[in-house]
Amino acid sequence: MSRITVKKQINAPLDLVFRTVADIRNFSEVITDITNIHFLTDKKYGLGTRFRETRNMNGRMAETELEVTELKEYEMIRLISDAGGTRWDSVFKVKEANGSTQLILEMKAEPYKFLSKLTLPLIKGVIKKALESDMSAVKRYCESQ
Repeated sequence: MSRITVKKQINAPLDLVFRTVADIRNFSEVITDITNIHFLTDKKYGLGTRFRETRNMNGRMAETELEVTELKEYEMIRLISDAGGTRWDSVFKVKEANGSTQLILEMKAEPYKFLSKLTLPLIKGVIKKALESDMSAVKRYCESQ
């Protein structure tokens, strides 16, 4: 298993930061690499929401299906996807910290196919860079509101 953690201190209210990452409609507007969202459930927010995200990954379009498997209002949201022979488990947490909000993203990747086990260490740096870019975009957006 591989784990990546990215933290950002954001000078914005906790509820704004949470709604930005927990509502995929907001998140997809903030993250410019996300080019399309297609909901697979009638639900568009909360536990059980499933959607297909199309994202520009270094000039290539990649589609991933994600599901909200856990949500605690104004605390955390967990998204699970199964793509490329790997189970991706992403948790966004928010906490108040010294008058601002700390946003923590922890992504765990569990490859279950042989090729994925070989390639995951090679692409970990690219994934971390993309996650840091996403978190920076959330920070810029929230601090500009």
